[in-house]
Amino acid sequence: MKNIIVILSALGCIGLLTDARLPDEGPFPAVRPGQSNTAAPTPQLPPIPEPKPERSDADTPPAKQGPPDFSNQPEKQGPKLPSQQTLEEQHLTIAAESDAEHSECERELQVLGVVFKDIARIDDGNGCGIDKPIKVSEALPGIKLKPEAVFRCPVALALARWMKESVIPAASVAAKDQGHIVAVNQASSYICRLRNGAEIGKVSEHARGNAVDIASFSFEKGKDVAVQPRREDPTLIGAFQRTISAAGCLYFTTVLDPESDAAHETHFHLDVLERNGGYRYCH
Repeated sequence: MKNIIVILSALGCIGLLTDARLPDEGPFPAVRPGQSNTAAPTPQLPPIPEPKPERSDADTPPAKQGPPDFSNQPEKQGPKLPSQQTLEEQHLTIAAESDAEHSECERELQVLGVVFKDIARIDDGNGCGIDKPIKVSEALPGIKLKPEAVFRCPVALALARWMKESVIPAASVAAKDQGHIVAVNQASSYICRLRNGAEIGKVSEHARGNAVDIASFSFEKGKDVAVQPRREDPTLIGAFQRTISAAGCLYFTTVLDPESDAAHETHFHLDVLERNGGYRYCH
């Protein structure tokens, strides 16, 4: 009996299985903890580049060019000479001189016996000139200044004092066989030019009437004593030149001698340029 019941139960289960329908899709696997239940992303293809915008004229690189054409440009100007330079470029003006100081200076020249005369104010443009110029024909009594020189009174006064107190005493020892000095030969006094006669650079103190260049000394007899390089000269004349060059700085604020540079190999440059603190340049 029990066997019959088991057989019938088995046949009922088979019937149920026969009528059951399978699902259209199989079961999805369970989502693991921490895992999203979204589908995996579809692989992306590389983006298609957008078409490049058209270039404007400003973006277009310039074409290669040949050598520059200067045919239509103005001709390049050479260095400016003093007559072409403006006051602003050189910061040069004709300094006004005190009437009282000028009168006192001339009085001292007269005491020393300097032969001179006043001349009209000089204005050569571009700041070159002298407010109260004088023309000197004798540096001291009996000592000609050749040729006559034009500068400011302080230059004449410094020259006279240097000659009287240093040059004449030194010459009486170094060249006593040649007698007294009878002339001072100058190479330059007032002139409107740049330093060292250059075409560019600063205006010379000669253009302000502040300087004189001395080339040689003439004696009663014998040859002139020329200013020339004498640093290694072992003679009395060599000692004479070195002595008066050094002494020049007692009277002038600038002394340049033949040992200074090539531009001064043939003369002394002496000037009365005023510097801050009374500084003097002697070389």
